Amino acid sequence: MTSGVKLPGMVPLSVLDLSPIVQGSDATRALRNTLDLAQHAERWGYQRYWLAEHHNMPGVASAATAVVIGHVAAGTRTLRVGAGGIMLPNHAPLLIAEQFGTLDALFPGRIDLALGRAPGSDQLTQRWLRRDPSSSDRFPQDVLELQAWFQAPHPEQAVQAVPGAGADVRLWILGSSLFGAQLAASMGLPYAFASHFAPAALMQAIAVYRAQFRPSAQLQKPYVMPALSVIAADTDAEALRLQSSLHQAFVNLRRGRPAPLPPPQESFLSNVAPAERAMLDEALSCAVVGSPDTVRRGLEAFIARTAPDELMLTAQIYDHTARLRSFELVAELAQLSS
Repeated sequence: MTSGVKLPGMVPLSVLDLSPIVQGSDATRALRNTLDLAQHAERWGYQRYWLAEHHNMPGVASAATAVVIGHVAAGTRTLRVGAGGIMLPNHAPLLIAEQFGTLDALFPGRIDLALGRAPGSDQLTQRWLRRDPSSSDRFPQDVLELQAWFQAPHPEQAVQAVPGAGADVRLWILGSSLFGAQLAASMGLPYAFASHFAPAALMQAIAVYRAQFRPSAQLQKPYVMPALSVIAADTDAEALRLQSSLHQAFVNLRRGRPAPLPPPQESFLSNVAPAERAMLDEALSCAVVGSPDTVRRGLEAFIARTAPDELMLTAQIYDHTARLRSFELVAELAQLSS
């Protein structure tokens, strides 16, 4: 296994890839780019590579998340690959146990499964997913059921997850509120926080998780991994220009018109309404964007503030070459700092 890129304080780095479908392209190209980024990330020393479940999102190609994980794991050798995450209320826990048990059988010891309770879609799409509106209320019970399917079966057990029973799939809890922090702590599971788009409760959630953590068979002490948007380029101006694609995507989503990731538009922020600008400022308050020196300072400040055990970075960048360069620059910074 790779030892992982290290930032100041020996913090491993990982990648969250939303497998962006960009304007003028398609899902085929997006998935090819995902594998290409994963292969580069493995060579650069990133520790894990996660993909997320989203539905009815024209700019995201990872709806069939387990399938894309298999695509990435088959094209890499040492990288841990997983879901960041699977929205468990959309699925029967037995089905997820079978899917990820299959992935573990194909790629032993390399599969992560982070679980969230959000729908990963809009209300209309939830209906087509056959999602019960109250299913989120059963999330803690569903996590326990999923854990049970991964256990070795009892001799008299009538139904088993095959593959799945006895699989070495590492479970995580995702969250952007205190609910996920409390659940992860009570179950003794590692906790990933979505500070790349919902950072408001970040510090309180980390504090609650660490204070309430109970050791488990999987994990003996708290393990926190915040996610944040990091866009690095040769200059601050170029990085800010690249970030304008993300700004447009957030505004399109807020307006109820999700679309493929648009190309950069330098003047975009000057044309958005004050309420939309405030939304962007809040959602992206943890983002680190700029030249290598700017990114180094931003990451060092974030690490000092949150004391993470690991960082998961995402970069919604229109041009794939620029996206590769962003992750490469961060890897270079981390190596210089180790």
